[in-house]
Amino acid sequence: MNEDRKDGAAQGGEDSREYLTFTLGDEEYGIDILKVQEIRGYDAVTKIANSPSFIKGVINMRGIIVPIIDMRLKFNLGQAEYNQFTVVIILNIAGRVLGIVVDGVSDVIALDREQVRPAPEFGAILDTDYIDGLATFDERMVIMVDIEKLMTSGEMGLVDQAQMGAY
Repeated sequence: MNEDRKDGAAQGGEDSREYLTFTLGDEEYGIDILKVQEIRGYDAVTKIANSPSFIKGVINMRGIIVPIIDMRLKFNLGQAEYNQFTVVIILNIAGRVLGIVVDGVSDVIALDREQVRPAPEFGAILDTDYIDGLATFDERMVIMVDIEKLMTSGEMGLVDQAQMGAY
């Protein structure tokens, strides 16, 4: 069947998973490609009163109201500059569509499980609950984010916790 395939880099092994990598400032992050629905340019959002600062607002995407989260603000990386490179990654998390604003999308990489190292423990000064680990790929350090765990956390308030029990 697939024994003839020689393109192991793109195909990956059985333990290989594909990640979409994106940048926030000088850092590169990776998220599970299976959570990504689409990538689009940053458009104006409708602000929602009394929402946390990292929630930029909402957009209407083909009749679906989609909350937009600024990952720079969520990760305390300073104020974001919105320019022609700024993109929104539309995610489908636990049956909910939402978008994250990032500085730019890099590429899709395939990583074997052993290429992802556990995140170091920083104690109470840094919350690493949402970091799957760190990976080195083509001389680049990529911070692997468990985007589903982050977006379904109680502090985000984006996905109904009762809804999570169904998955």
